[in-house]
Amino acid sequence: QVQLVESGGGLVQPGGSLRLSCAVSGSTLGYYTIAWFRQAPGKEREGVSCISGSDESTYYVDSVTGRFTISRDKAKDTAYLEMASMKPEDTAVYYCVGDLNYDCIEGSSWYTGLGFHSWGQGTQVTVSS
Repeated sequence: QVQLVESGGGLVQPGGSLRLSCAVSGSTLGYYTIAWFRQAPGKEREGVSCISGSDESTYYVDSVTGRFTISRDKAKDTAYLEMASMKPEDTAVYYCVGDLNYDCIEGSSWYTGLGFHSWGQGTQVTVSS
Protein backbone atom coordinates (compact mmCIF):
# COMPACT_ATOMS: atom_id res chain seq x y z
CA GLN A 1 0.00 0.00 0.00
CA VAL A 2 1.57 3.25 -1.11
CA GLN A 3 1.64 6.10 1.38
CA LEU A 4 1.97 9.77 0.56
CA VAL A 5 3.23 12.22 3.17
CA GLU A 6 3.15 15.96 2.56
CA SER A 7 5.43 18.49 4.20
CA GLY A 8 6.49 22.08 3.74
CA GLY A 9 3.28 23.89 4.58
CA GLY A 10 3.24 26.97 6.75
CA LEU A 11 2.60 30.68 6.91
CA VAL A 12 3.82 32.90 4.07
CA GLN A 13 3.23 36.54 3.22
CA PRO A 14 1.40 37.57 0.05
CA GLY A 15 3.85 37.56 -2.83
CA GLY A 16 6.02 34.99 -1.10
CA SER A 17 7.01 31.45 -2.05
CA LEU A 18 6.70 28.01 -0.54
CA ARG A 19 7.64 24.51 -1.63
CA LEU A 20 5.54 21.52 -0.71
CA SER A 21 7.00 18.03 -0.76
CA CYS A 22 5.23 14.69 -1.14
CA ALA A 23 7.26 11.68 -0.03
CA VAL A 24 6.19 8.31 -1.40
CA SER A 25 6.66 5.17 0.67
CA GLY A 26 5.54 1.58 0.25
CA SER A 27 6.30 1.83 -3.43
CA THR A 28 8.52 3.74 -5.77
CA LEU A 29 7.42 6.97 -7.38
CA GLY A 30 8.14 5.36 -10.71
CA TYR A 31 5.24 5.82 -13.09
CA TYR A 32 2.76 7.10 -10.53
CA THR A 33 0.63 9.98 -11.64
CA ILE A 34 0.86 12.62 -8.91
CA ALA A 35 -1.48 15.53 -8.35
CA TRP A 36 -1.99 18.24 -5.79
CA PHE A 37 -5.41 19.23 -4.51
CA ARG A 38 -6.42 21.86 -2.02
CA GLN A 39 -9.43 22.66 0.09
CA ALA A 40 -10.14 25.96 1.78
CA PRO A 41 -12.61 26.27 4.66
CA GLY A 42 -16.17 26.28 3.38
CA LYS A 43 -15.08 25.58 -0.19
CA GLU A 44 -15.04 22.51 -2.37
CA ARG A 45 -11.88 20.55 -3.01
CA GLU A 46 -9.97 21.87 -6.02
CA GLY A 47 -7.49 20.17 -8.28
CA VAL A 48 -4.39 22.37 -8.47
CA SER A 49 -1.87 20.54 -10.60
CA CYS A 50 -1.02 17.13 -12.00
CA ILE A 51 2.06 15.47 -13.47
CA SER A 52 1.56 12.55 -15.79
CA GLY A 53 3.00 9.18 -14.86
CA SER A 54 3.51 8.23 -18.50
CA ASP A 55 5.11 11.26 -20.13
CA GLU A 56 5.70 13.85 -17.38
CA SER A 57 3.21 16.28 -18.92
CA THR A 58 2.00 18.84 -16.42
CA TYR A 59 -1.38 20.44 -15.96
CA TYR A 60 -2.55 23.35 -13.83
CA VAL A 61 -5.79 24.96 -12.82
CA ASP A 62 -6.07 28.43 -14.35
CA SER A 63 -5.78 30.23 -11.02
CA VAL A 64 -2.23 28.96 -10.41
CA THR A 65 -0.87 28.81 -13.96
CA GLY A 66 2.39 30.73 -14.16
CA ARG A 67 2.79 30.77 -10.38
CA PHE A 68 2.94 27.10 -9.35
CA THR A 69 5.22 24.37 -10.68
CA ILE A 70 4.79 20.65 -10.14
CA SER A 71 7.76 18.32 -10.44
CA ARG A 72 9.13 15.06 -9.16
CA ASP A 73 12.46 13.44 -8.33
CA LYS A 74 12.19 9.71 -8.94
CA ALA A 75 15.56 9.06 -7.28
CA LYS A 76 14.17 10.52 -4.06
CA ASP A 77 10.64 9.14 -4.48
CA THR A 78 9.40 12.66 -3.86
CA ALA A 79 7.13 15.03 -5.72
CA TYR A 80 7.03 18.79 -5.26
CA LEU A 81 4.77 21.78 -5.68
CA GLU A 82 6.67 25.04 -5.96
CA MET A 83 4.38 27.98 -5.21
CA ALA A 84 5.37 31.56 -6.00
CA SER A 85 3.66 34.95 -6.04
CA MET A 86 1.28 33.56 -3.50
CA LYS A 87 -2.07 35.14 -2.77
CA PRO A 88 -4.39 34.99 0.23
CA GLU A 89 -6.78 32.92 -1.86
CA ASP A 90 -4.12 30.19 -2.02
CA THR A 91 -4.77 29.54 1.67
CA ALA A 92 -5.97 25.94 2.05
CA VAL A 93 -5.03 22.46 3.14
CA TYR A 94 -2.99 20.96 0.32
CA TYR A 95 -3.16 17.25 -0.42
CA CYS A 96 -0.83 15.09 -2.45
CA VAL A 97 -2.56 12.30 -4.34
CA GLY A 98 -1.31 9.53 -6.57
CA ASP A 99 -2.27 6.55 -8.63
CA LEU A 100 -0.43 3.99 -10.71
CA ASN A 101 -3.39 3.18 -12.93
CA TYR A 102 -4.73 6.65 -13.64
CA ASP A 103 -3.08 9.29 -15.78
CA CYS A 104 -3.76 12.99 -16.22
CA ILE A 105 -3.61 13.11 -19.98
CA GLU A 106 -4.99 15.87 -22.16
CA GLY A 107 -8.75 15.94 -21.86
CA SER A 108 -8.89 13.89 -18.67
CA SER A 109 -10.86 15.03 -15.67
CA TRP A 110 -7.97 14.63 -13.24
CA TYR A 111 -9.08 17.74 -11.38
CA THR A 112 -12.12 15.91 -9.97
CA GLY A 113 -9.87 13.61 -7.95
CA LEU A 114 -12.08 10.62 -8.74
CA GLY A 115 -9.32 8.66 -10.47
CA PHE A 116 -6.89 8.75 -7.57
CA HIS A 117 -6.82 6.10 -4.85
CA SER A 118 -3.96 7.25 -2.63
CA TRP A 119 -4.26 10.48 -0.65
CA GLY A 120 -1.93 12.14 1.81
CA GLN A 121 -3.04 13.61 5.12
CA GLY A 122 -2.67 17.20 3.96
CA THR A 123 -0.54 20.17 4.95
CA GLN A 124 -1.84 23.62 5.85
CA VAL A 125 -0.76 26.60 3.77
CA THR A 126 -1.70 30.06 4.98
CA VAL A 127 -1.00 33.21 2.98
CA SER A 128 -1.39 36.26 5.17
CA SER A 129 0.41 39.41 6.20
